[in-house]
Amino acid sequence: MAARALSRLAVHVTLVDRRNFHLFQPLLYQVATGALSPANIAAPIRSLLKREKNVRVLLGEATGVDAERRLLLLSGGELPYDTLVVAAGVRHHYFGREDWERLAPGLKTIEDATEMRRRILLAFEKAERETDPLQRRALLTFIVVGGGPTGVELAGALSEIAQHTLRGDFRAIDPSEARVLLLEAGERILPTYSPDLSARAMRALERIAVGVRTSTRVTELADGAVTVRHGETGETLRAATVLWAAGVKGSPLGASLAASAGASLDGAGRVLVGPDLALRGHPEIFVVGDLAARNDDAGRPLPGVAQVAMQQGRYVAKVVGARLSGSPPPPPFRYLDFGSMATIGRGAAVADLRIARFNGFVAWMAWLFLHLMYLVQFANRLLVFVQWAWSYLTWNRSARLITGTDRQ
Repeated sequence: MAARALSRLAVHVTLVDRRNFHLFQPLLYQVATGALSPANIAAPIRSLLKREKNVRVLLGEATGVDAERRLLLLSGGELPYDTLVVAAGVRHHYFGREDWERLAPGLKTIEDATEMRRRILLAFEKAERETDPLQRRALLTFIVVGGGPTGVELAGALSEIAQHTLRGDFRAIDPSEARVLLLEAGERILPTYSPDLSARAMRALERIAVGVRTSTRVTELADGAVTVRHGETGETLRAATVLWAAGVKGSPLGASLAASAGASLDGAGRVLVGPDLALRGHPEIFVVGDLAARNDDAGRPLPGVAQVAMQQGRYVAKVVGARLSGSPPPPPFRYLDFGSMATIGRGAAVADLRIARFNGFVAWMAWLFLHLMYLVQFANRLLVFVQWAWSYLTWNRSARLITGTDRQ
């Protein structure tokens, strides 16, 4: 978004990314659960920017920033800049237990999504061959850690796979006997939503056989087992598949900005930015998107959603344009909040659009429409619409492919 907005100015723009595609992360969970293919929610960056003649795209991995010399450090060299916009995002947060990543993958990249898909589908395949009832039960138990939107959407999709998509596909097992557990350390799921919408989401999950446990904290992970604590009570749950949706932390580029430019970081490693999204003492460096830590007018942290990043990208272009023309700078960045949505399953979602809160089928249809519109290419919108329509009519998830190798 920043590159497109800057392309309208008399500047030379270089976009550096370690991937050659733009990814629509909100639909990654649908790749992880076999509803969509990776290409449905991604688009080549060069194709997106080919008409922006003053924008150059480079494939490379940014490893750090030398703020004093104004250099972006790359894995294969360095790149000078006059103005730097950092939008490196976030990654999974295991709260000091990085060894858990091997046992419970998070969901931030296409590789994460296909790895989740592999583990989910392999669990059913292994259960088909398993003769030990206890081990079979563990194979058919799926635990999602984290009750935010990603966790809720994952848990709902997992239940639909077990209850409907795989019905009749196996001979030795009944997939509908699978257990899906959603664990949330806080008092309620969807904690950023209103209490009534959280309660409605919880009831909707329970209707599709998802077991929801709030105030339940994971204290240990091991192969095939999750140890949790609820109050003073501890318990070990046997589960072959554990999926992580419990937190995020800033990209390592945030730490580089702290070391090189004196930037301050919050507890999750995100960069504290000023009212114009620039670093204090370094007005030429902007941080936008999930990596930027900024509060709204009410003192609440801005949410890590696509709308925030898109609006910040456009805002930075306005700031740069004002500097080039010598015009007064725009007023401090303010996020225009259009609301939040989370889907729970077929025909079920919750929506908080500020002017109205609703749930059920209407919220689900609104969620479908808005997510289609956020896909950057028309071809992607058309393909996803056809896939969703077919899935709605048949319960089928056509991208149920087991690919890749074991990360464990």
